[in-house]
Amino acid sequence: MMDRTQLSRLGLFDARVPRYTSYPTAPQFGGGVDAGRLVRWIEAIPEGGQISLYLHIPFCRRLCWFCACRTQGTATASPVAAYLETLKAELALLRRHLPRGVTLSRMHWGGGTPTLLTPEMIRDLAGAVQEVAAFAPGAEFSVEIDPNEIDRARAEALQAAGMTRASIGVQDFDPEVQGAIGRSQSFEVTHRAVEMVRDAGIASLNADILYGLPHQSRARITETVQKLLSFAPDRVALYGYAHVPWVARRQQMIPTEALPGPEARLDLDETARRLFLWDGYRQIGIDHFARPGDGLEIAQRTGKLRRNFQGYTDDTAPVLVGLGASAISRFPLGYAQNAPATSAYVAAVRAGKFPVTRGHVFAGEDRMRARLIEAVMCDLRIDAAEILSAFDVTETELFALFRSAAAAFEGKLLVSDAGLAVPEEMRPLVRLIARHFDAYDLSRAGHSAAI
Repeated sequence: MMDRTQLSRLGLFDARVPRYTSYPTAPQFGGGVDAGRLVRWIEAIPEGGQISLYLHIPFCRRLCWFCACRTQGTATASPVAAYLETLKAELALLRRHLPRGVTLSRMHWGGGTPTLLTPEMIRDLAGAVQEVAAFAPGAEFSVEIDPNEIDRARAEALQAAGMTRASIGVQDFDPEVQGAIGRSQSFEVTHRAVEMVRDAGIASLNADILYGLPHQSRARITETVQKLLSFAPDRVALYGYAHVPWVARRQQMIPTEALPGPEARLDLDETARRLFLWDGYRQIGIDHFARPGDGLEIAQRTGKLRRNFQGYTDDTAPVLVGLGASAISRFPLGYAQNAPATSAYVAAVRAGKFPVTRGHVFAGEDRMRARLIEAVMCDLRIDAAEILSAFDVTETELFALFRSAAAAFEGKLLVSDAGLAVPEEMRPLVRLIARHFDAYDLSRAGHSAAI
C-alpha cells in the first residue's frame, strides 16, 4: 500500500464519494421516469429472457442506529401482513406486463428484516413470485437474515421456497460497539442462526461486517473477524460505516466522539482485510472477499464480475426489477425507483399502477461512463478494446480520459495501449478513481467518506 502521506495528498482521508452501485448514482435521479415508461421497459424485455428480482421488506423489530436503509419499526405482524398484500399486488402488475417465458436468474429479499415474515407469509410470497416467473436453471435466491429474527420453522420455509444463500449481518461482535450502534446480537445468537439455516439445507452463507464504528480498535475488529471466520462463510462484505446523520436521523444517537478518524478507519480496514486473505479468501473488488471457487471469485477471475445495488455480483442478467417501497429497478435504458415512503408506495399500488416516482433515462455518455466506473470498481482496469467496440467513442477521446485520470493521480495509474490499470497499492483509492469518470455534479449529494 502507498504511504499515508501519499494517500492523504491524493484525497483519501477527506473526500466524500459515491459507492457506485449505479451510474448515475441515486442522488442524480429525477422525475423523468414514470409508471408508463416503466411499463414500456418491462414489455421490451425479450421473451424467454432472464431477469433479477429484488423484493424490499422495510420493517424491523428494532431500528439499529447505524443503518441508513429505508426501514420502519414494528412490534406486531399486522403492518407486515398488510404490506405483503401490496407487494403481491405489485407482483401481479409485473406479471401482467412481463413477456412470456421470462425466468429469474437471481432473487434477493432485503430490508429491513425479511425474516420478520412468518412461515406462512414466506410461503405465500414465494408462491406469488413463482406465478410471475420461474427460476432459471442455476438460479440463486438469497435472503437477508437477522439472527435475532429466525427460527427453524422460518428457515425451513425459506429452504422450501428455493432459498440457496443466507446473508447475515454481523457488523461487530464487541458488546461496547454494539451498544453504541443500537444493535444487540451476540456471537452465540449468530452462531445458532448459522446452524439453523445450514441444518435446513441452505449451504451458502454471506456475512457483512463494518469498520469505522464507534469504539472499534484493531484488537476488537480482529476478534470479530476471527469469530466470523469460525462460521466459514462463502463470502464476506467488509463495508466502511457511512456516518450520514443528515440522511438517517437515527445515526444522531451514535456518539460521534467515539468514531475513528480517517487514518484509524484505514487501519481497521487493513487489519480485517489481512485476516481474510491469510485465511485463504480472495479479495473481490474493494470490499468483498470470497472463497476460491465461489461464484464471485470465478466471476472476477474470468472478467464477468458486475456491480449492482447489492454490491458485487456474478449475475449477468441485463434487467433487475425492484419491488417494494424505495426499491430501484435497472433496465438497459435507465433506472426507475419506487416511492420511498411506504404510505405513498401502498397508495399507488392500490390505485393499480406501478409506484414509480423518479429515475433516470440514459443519455449521452451515461452508458460508457457507467462501464468505465464498473470496470474500475470490479477489475481495477479498463480494457480499451472493449470500450471502443461497445461505445461511440474514438480512441483519441478515450485515451484522453485515461491520461486525465493518470494526471489527477500523479501518474500512478498505468496507461498503455491495452487501456488503464490501477496498481494494487492504489486499491484504497478506487472509489476516488471511479469518481474521475463521473460527469455529474457531486457537490451536493452528501456521499460517504472515501475510506
